[in-house]
Amino acid sequence: MNQLQLFLPCAAGVEALLATEVQRVTGITGKAWRAGVQLQGSWRDALQLNLHSRLAQRVLIELAHNQYRSEQDLYNAAASVAWEIWFTPKQTFKVEITAQHSPLTSLNFAALKIKDAIADRFREKFDVRPDVDTRWPDVRVYVHLTTETVTIYIDTSGEPLFKRGWREDKGDAPLKETLAAAMIAASGWDVLCQDGVPLYDPCCGSGTIAIEAAQIACNIAPGINRRFAFQKYLPFQPHVWDGLLDQAGASITEPTAAVFGSDVSFRMVDFAERNAERAGVADAVQFRGGDALQRMPPAPSGVMLVNPPYGERIDVAGVAGVSAAEGAQRRSQFQGQSIDEFGQPLAQDDAQREPRRDRNANPAREQAVTESGEEASDFFPQLAAHWKKNYAGWTAHVLTPDLKLPGKMRLKESRRVPMWNGPIECRLFRFDMVAGSARSKPARDA
Repeated sequence: MNQLQLFLPCAAGVEALLATEVQRVTGITGKAWRAGVQLQGSWRDALQLNLHSRLAQRVLIELAHNQYRSEQDLYNAAASVAWEIWFTPKQTFKVEITAQHSPLTSLNFAALKIKDAIADRFREKFDVRPDVDTRWPDVRVYVHLTTETVTIYIDTSGEPLFKRGWREDKGDAPLKETLAAAMIAASGWDVLCQDGVPLYDPCCGSGTIAIEAAQIACNIAPGINRRFAFQKYLPFQPHVWDGLLDQAGASITEPTAAVFGSDVSFRMVDFAERNAERAGVADAVQFRGGDALQRMPPAPSGVMLVNPPYGERIDVAGVAGVSAAEGAQRRSQFQGQSIDEFGQPLAQDDAQREPRRDRNANPAREQAVTESGEEASDFFPQLAAHWKKNYAGWTAHVLTPDLKLPGKMRLKESRRVPMWNGPIECRLFRFDMVAGSARSKPARDA
């Protein structure tokens, strides 16, 4: 178990960041492939990566890599794997298969042949076979086919690693924790926070970015509050795992930097606060309600990370509608106030704005139009103007699939990082905010 071939899949665009994280967690230099990182490590390294990786989707152990031409070749490859050293026939399993330019006509039949090979090997050795469970298996087997090769993996993670175990309350289009962590890493804030640089998400939704950041600032391992598939495998030793958990717990610190989040929907702010409590960072992050176009900076300078609603993710370009009752409640709450909940003064022209529409409204029911009659497409130019006027000294990072966003915001990006949000190809644009117009040469993809 000291010479295992590990593969950590990740979102496209995150490979280099994940390779850096693998080096930090294990001390091993991994090789970045398309949508993943490969390395040779030990069983202990696999456990450590499950516990500490914020960017990987899973931690897979490669068990076979063979040439193939037919389904029978797949059967032979799977039958040659010593499955009995990983799990028992009393446990359930599931086979999932992906392919890239495979010559086989049916992936379902290919998966069936691999399932039969696993079951037949157990029947031959123990006169009993394990059952298949497609919903909640004890063991997940992943198979990837290319034009000529088959690679077979056993999954040590179980539930995907973005499921940290703390997010129970979420909005209509929640950002995965792994992508939030990738945005933080790409911005460099995971390093800057050691110098006390604050982070602010003005469109925080259920709090994913801010909570990930707060855990980083407190050095809380992302997997410390969840269970993993490897805990059911035969090589698992509880005392070794307990030791790793004790080390992770002893490494938790007071936050090295302040983290802030706000959202136009007070319902989402409530969700974010409850999620932060479960994540163990309720005292390390401050959430408040309020429109991104009204919020003044919570600190003189810092890093902003923004994942605004867009396109397939949600049908609103910024902030969207509140009910009449909530709008009246908010107007009464803000009436006569000259400071926001961060203790910062509201801009005088912004303080007179009508509340804008809740970005988590039903897009089939709500139009992407503000209560003052402005089209939602005006949100980004107004946001940029607000930032240029009030956020000089801040660095803003905006994740969007719209390559024309800098032009719409009348800003010049200093960097753009390709990054995928599920099936949506995006860019993480960096804007260095200065008072007035920001003028620089357009950035190329990093």
